[in-house]
Amino acid sequence: MKSLLRLLPLLCLLLSPAQTQAVTKPNIIFILCDDLGYGDVRCLNPEGKIATPHMDRLAAEGMIFTDAHSGSSVCTPTRYGVMTGRYAWRSKLQSGVLGGLSPRLIEQGRLTVPAFLKQNGYHTACVGKWHLGMDWVRTGEISEMSIEKPVQVRNVDYTKPVTNGPTSVGFDTYFGISASLDMVPYCFIENDRVAAHPTETMKIPMNGAKGGFTREGPGSPGFRGEDVLPALTQRALKIIGEKAADAKNGKPFFIYMPLNSPHTPIVPSEKWQGKSGLSLYADFVMETDDSIGKVMRATEENGLAQDTLIIVTSDNGCSPSADFPFHLSKGHNPSHNLRGHKADIFDGGHRVPFIVRWPARVKGGQKTAQLTCLTDLMATAADILGQKLPEDAAEDSFSFLPALTGQKSAVTRPNIIHHSINGSFAIREGSLKLNLCADSGGWSDPRPGTAPAGSPESQLYDLSTDIAEQNNLLNSRSEDAARLKALLEAQISQGRSTPGPAQKNAVEVVLRKAAPKKGQPKKAKAQK
Repeated sequence: MKSLLRLLPLLCLLLSPAQTQAVTKPNIIFILCDDLGYGDVRCLNPEGKIATPHMDRLAAEGMIFTDAHSGSSVCTPTRYGVMTGRYAWRSKLQSGVLGGLSPRLIEQGRLTVPAFLKQNGYHTACVGKWHLGMDWVRTGEISEMSIEKPVQVRNVDYTKPVTNGPTSVGFDTYFGISASLDMVPYCFIENDRVAAHPTETMKIPMNGAKGGFTREGPGSPGFRGEDVLPALTQRALKIIGEKAADAKNGKPFFIYMPLNSPHTPIVPSEKWQGKSGLSLYADFVMETDDSIGKVMRATEENGLAQDTLIIVTSDNGCSPSADFPFHLSKGHNPSHNLRGHKADIFDGGHRVPFIVRWPARVKGGQKTAQLTCLTDLMATAADILGQKLPEDAAEDSFSFLPALTGQKSAVTRPNIIHHSINGSFAIREGSLKLNLCADSGGWSDPRPGTAPAGSPESQLYDLSTDIAEQNNLLNSRSEDAARLKALLEAQISQGRSTPGPAQKNAVEVVLRKAAPKKGQPKKAKAQK
């Protein structure tokens, strides 16, 4: 009996939750909203005028990251970072976004999150807006690093399968649209083929009665913008139901769910139009929230919620297409207390909602101010699985698992690099943020090339006292500015921001962008 009592502490240690959790492979659902502003989520902005009960519940049952950032202030580069754990400005794409017909951006041989998880026993599925390029069979010229021109939209044989799409980078299955819903082609893609041949010419109303349309181009008969979000949601629910039994038997799943909403065209389905009592944009945010709620319920109804890690975030800040002046007049600021919006180097361009629920490991109702980037998904997945990543992968990915579990870590994200639509850089360390441009780098004032004469070439802000980036400290704290600039230059030249051997960027990275030519800012604004 005494011998047994002496063994009890050891037995308790062997059977403790901490030990069993170390080998757990949770299901992972990563929901990437499109152009959802930090201030659009009620639990982040209590003064907001849009109801988001499901994201609020997710936060109450999990953790809010209050200082999380997308890798860029626009679509494509952020998605590259999510998939690869690498800043997109290390790739060929140095500014702007791809189009719906652009070739694959992710380099051949580069490790991705789905490929890594697949190696570790996961079923992997992508449901939603891809916007990272895929190789169509061309019949003519297509712009490679920008949105296709109107004369190019039919330079593709849509009857032929596409290659180098989502299933080429580690996903077992794919269902969704090739890029933003305001870009051709207007059709669903299933794995490597269009679901229905885009034989019609169509365009989608951008924002209800306010006028304007998306780019004109080929679309599938019967395809409607308002049907896309419901279709994506139903497909995700179907996958959860089909994979529930496997997940309970040691075969977890990873679902990457990049939504089309609330990006333009602002097209809430009929049942959601008018629900907010505020605007079509608010209706679309509410429908997006409802989609997230359905995914949450699916994990609960299938008995998977306890060990399913759900992450809800956004690819960048809210777009000005949502009509900031109108919403501000109603007391709602999609950027909350941040300066700027989508496309900008200011925090309104890239500080995003980031809410995590994982009941098995994360206590509910928590908040963390740990600096986080969407590129951190891969390192976090590796940390959860107890795996080491290759030295030539995830060069800008830091695990946020310690923040989730409340454990200390020797390696946490010490700084972050931001990037705007025109390729302007900023670097943040602690509360100090250095913007290496005299303007917004994007679509808010002062737009590139419009800063008043004599403006400082850089901007230095202390976000601990100036979250709205109004008081430029460049002259009074020049040594801090020089130190941050040197840190940025070092991380560019090293090809990585994580510890490890130096890597190569795909192209030469230009730290400061030349002043735009006359008329260029308007052209940049069209790149959504």
